Amino acid sequence: MKRTSFTFPLTAAQCGNIRQIISNGNYRPRAVPHAELAAEGRDCQITLYNSGKLLVQGSGAADWITFVLEPEVLGAAHLGYEAVLDPAAIAPHMGVDESGKGDFFGPLVIAAAYVDPQLAAAFRELNVRDSKTISSDRLAEKMADDIRRLLGHRFSLVVIGPGAYNRLYAKIGNVNRLLAWGHARAIENLLAEVPNCPRALSDQFGPQHRIEHALKQRGLTIKLDQRHKAESDPAVAAASVLARAGFLKGLRELGQRYDLTLPKGASDKVQDVARQFVKKHGPTALNEVVKCHFKTTDTVLGDLGLDRHALAQPAVSQNDGAEEL
Repeated sequence: MKRTSFTFPLTAAQCGNIRQIISNGNYRPRAVPHAELAAEGRDCQITLYNSGKLLVQGSGAADWITFVLEPEVLGAAHLGYEAVLDPAAIAPHMGVDESGKGDFFGPLVIAAAYVDPQLAAAFRELNVRDSKTISSDRLAEKMADDIRRLLGHRFSLVVIGPGAYNRLYAKIGNVNRLLAWGHARAIENLLAEVPNCPRALSDQFGPQHRIEHALKQRGLTIKLDQRHKAESDPAVAAASVLARAGFLKGLRELGQRYDLTLPKGASDKVQDVARQFVKKHGPTALNEVVKCHFKTTDTVLGDLGLDRHALAQPAVSQNDGAEEL
């Protein structure tokens, strides 16, 4: 299957070059959420996000990259030379990523995925990429199914439901420390399946020593790397898709339990649903469906004439793993 979607992290200067190319060329503007610039060219769609990430899609994407992006913006040939330009990306290692951190409803899910040269090639054929660039939940879940079939047992998923999340956060009061524990647990679980994996890579979300400390608590040693925009790495991209699919599943199951469709994010719509939830199930039930440290909690409770005392936050359970944080 011909690959038709590509992502590139760009510098500020390269973003400026893209703007100039699009404004001076034969491109039709498009409307894309969270995009600084979006246009349609010959058999391809070009989207520059506010983060500096460039997404190129369509049957003509490879040609546009070869004849426009590489010579005029990147200044080097990348397409088809990934193994030469970044051999570490296909060497045996694992990638770690999370989903649900910014969502009021639902769990926090951390995934770890293994890659080697053969899996990296298979991921390229599947067009595995950062889950944030996948246009629909359905497509993300379908890709996650494909990734799981390829990996077999060579991935791990750590799901921290809202109840456990709130108890842990009440104890430590720090999201990055909680994330570090989840990353370490995902790495530990995957090392049980791939004990000779030499390296783990994740996005830069906080001090690296926190993950290293959590791993040492378990007596584990593995080379740990963090970098910004790590989702360009095939293992991290696969982990991001698996984590997103795990989050969507957890959110759906929570909604089924309470007979209410729970939305993603932390928007006005999310607040409306949260108010409906409190009216139906009471404020203490929020502990089991939302991340209570969000300011959204104060807004929702305040709109109903309540405050955080109404949450009656439960005590930390000895089985939540908090002692390892």
